[in-house]
Amino acid sequence: MSGVTTPPPSVDVVLPCLDEAAALPWVLGRIPAGWRAIVVDNGSTDGSAELARSLGATVVTEPRRGFGAACHAGMLAASAEVVCFLDCDGSLDPAQLPRVAGPVQDGTADLVLGRRRPTALGAWPVHARLANAELARRLRSRTGAALHDLGPMRAARRERLLALGLGDRRSGYPLEMVLTASAAGMRIEERPVDYRPRAGRSKVTGTLRGTRQAVRDMRAVLAAAPPTLLVIAKEPVPGRVKTRLTPPYTPEQAAALAEAALADTLQTLSGVPAGRRVLVLDGAPGRWLPAGWEVVPQAGGGLDERLAAAFGHATPGAPALLVGMDTPQLTGRMLAEPLSAAHRAGVDAWYGPAADGGFWALGLARPTAQLARRLLVGVPMSTGRTGAVLLERLADMTVRQLPSLADVDTARDAAEVAAVAPGGRFGAYWRSVNSSSEVTG
Repeated sequence: MSGVTTPPPSVDVVLPCLDEAAALPWVLGRIPAGWRAIVVDNGSTDGSAELARSLGATVVTEPRRGFGAACHAGMLAASAEVVCFLDCDGSLDPAQLPRVAGPVQDGTADLVLGRRRPTALGAWPVHARLANAELARRLRSRTGAALHDLGPMRAARRERLLALGLGDRRSGYPLEMVLTASAAGMRIEERPVDYRPRAGRSKVTGTLRGTRQAVRDMRAVLAAAPPTLLVIAKEPVPGRVKTRLTPPYTPEQAAALAEAALADTLQTLSGVPAGRRVLVLDGAPGRWLPAGWEVVPQAGGGLDERLAAAFGHATPGAPALLVGMDTPQLTGRMLAEPLSAAHRAGVDAWYGPAADGGFWALGLARPTAQLARRLLVGVPMSTGRTGAVLLERLADMTVRQLPSLADVDTARDAAEVAAVAPGGRFGAYWRSVNSSSEVTG
């Protein structure tokens, strides 16, 4: 009937597919009603894509080979709030997907993995089971989550997964998802699911070459140290912060805008995967400080010396990224992907330019006190050439540039940033104070 629209799916199910024609009819026939199957064809030669399309699935083509590449392509194609992942080989029953999606939908968990329970001898080869048990042991040690299986059936909210910036496109993708989810503070749980003999031979654990590649991929993910996130800030006290906002704002309003900007920045970074989060503070913390942040005092000296000293709080052997409190429009996705293990290779530093000629972020892949001082001490701060001078000092390093952002220094800056990021505390307070007759000038 014309004019009838199909309601959006309540859940999208991503099914990576490489020559799975034998299993597809059973798998697609058991997808829960109202959920959408997204079959990601990863180079099949057995007609899997055509068969899946004829059975009513949405089919996405991902020419780049790799389990992670297929999963990521499916997640990008998804539109539902909750997304599930499931092997397309018939080893897992799609009818049991609500077991893993349920805790995500009701808000009691952020990432749920299906803990496999074999239903028949041979369903789970001994070598694969032992390898999985060792990985699960390492995951428990690294994350603190009570995990026993790197379950291929899993569920999470799509936007939370995208914000993790997952970079692995091979066999390390499932492991990276769990590690980065934990590093981003997501709640991870398991639910039991049946594990049946698969149709055909596994492309990973079914071959010696595939097993070796999977081991290499996962070792690389495990070896990548999570970054230290550093924020340098002043306590938002009237008369000490955002003085260039007065007028038109009163010192109290300027301080409240500064507090909102700082709170938004800390909240955003709380969701970026990290080993540690450190606030390098001039003053005392307040109720704006989220849980999970260490607070250390700023060093003395000029801003250049204080910025350099902040890197002394980084975890040895891990990259570190330093940001200020002036960019409440910052999003987690701006940082998570550049800092992910897969995108770090060959990168020495990260640089975030500010629209006024300064910089809002500086990251170092191998931070040391000596390197930080060489780069920062003596750089003229708060000028139109600040960023250019720093880039000159970074000239012998491989630098990944982050998006350009506007610092909140003037009333015009505040208006522009509030328009870009209306949903945070900064945007809300800016609208509130500007609708008031108390604003002067």
